[in-house]
Amino acid sequence: MKIQERTGAGAGRSAGPAQPSVGDRLPTAPRERKPALAALAVLLILLGALGATTLVLQAGDRIEVIKVTADIQPGESVNKDNVTSVLVAADDSINYVKWSQLGSLESYKAKTTIYKDTVVMGQMFDKGSTLAAGKATVGLSLKEGQYPVGLKNGDIVAAYRVSSNGSSTTGSSSSSSDGSDSPIVDRARVSYVPDVKNGDSSLVSSTNLAVTLTVDSGDAAVLAQAAATGSVALVLVPGTGN
Repeated sequence: MKIQERTGAGAGRSAGPAQPSVGDRLPTAPRERKPALAALAVLLILLGALGATTLVLQAGDRIEVIKVTADIQPGESVNKDNVTSVLVAADDSINYVKWSQLGSLESYKAKTTIYKDTVVMGQMFDKGSTLAAGKATVGLSLKEGQYPVGLKNGDIVAAYRVSSNGSSTTGSSSSSSDGSDSPIVDRARVSYVPDVKNGDSSLVSSTNLAVTLTVDSGDAAVLAQAAATGSVALVLVPGTGN
């Protein structure tokens, strides 16, 4: 009888510790929030986006301007043969000459030497005469055979006196005192010659070519006299200055 009572009393007890059910989870510690780091991350993202936008805008804000492709001497002008167009960042503080203004710029003269690969600015040119002291310009009307083929602005030439048939006049008034064939001008710069290939209308006639030379003032008179009679021939000589 006692054995049964003991057995009945222990029947309501569990044989082992109670186990949590499969669906229950142990509580986890709450995550620590860091609002300062989150704000910094957002700020960095915004700055990166702003920088990229600025670069895109700057890349698109460009203008087409004039750059010289050959040295331009004082008193010379730009033309289609000695300039090209380049893109530069727009800047109101720099007096660029836009490519669209090339036609107007051709009537201006360089104040000083403008070297190859220079981007042109308005203050480099002037409307009036820009000849250096002691220099003069002389215009010539030359027939075929009195000038070298391919003559262009900036070339250095020697001017010789020739007879009407194109031969050299040895012992003429332009020769030296010993009678040798001396040039009227030994070094002159071609300051203007029309662009025959592009149909420049500055041709004197269908056969004559209008050429302007920059020479020393002391040589201008005798060169002009020879030019008036059409008895001048030009020869290319090496060099880049006169």
